[in-house]
Amino acid sequence: MKTIKKTLKNKQGFTLMEMVLVLFIISVLMLMIIPNVANTKKSVETKGTDALAVVVQTQANMYELDTGTEAASFTVLNTAGYLSDKQVTEATAKLTITAGEVEPIEVVVTP
Repeated sequence: MKTIKKTLKNKQGFTLMEMVLVLFIISVLMLMIIPNVANTKKSVETKGTDALAVVVQTQANMYELDTGTEAASFTVLNTAGYLSDKQVTEATAKLTITAGEVEPIEVVVTP
């Protein structure tokens, strides 16, 4: 027991090299993780927009079958009860409807 206490008493802490090595390993791990998180977020957003486009297109097709006319806007689909208010808000921000066809809005990102 005395040898353990003596060993611990002489040990003051980590050396500078040990700290630098730990910080280096942590920064390498962060460099590998952060880009993957950003790519995953973009992928999820794209899939969500695509799913919304499919739902809105289906509802636009149902509207056309029921009324015999193409849906001119998301508001028309909402008023007729085919889309909820939340769907209209999301669709207005991310989609366009032209001649009964629903398409995602293309966003161009400039560096």
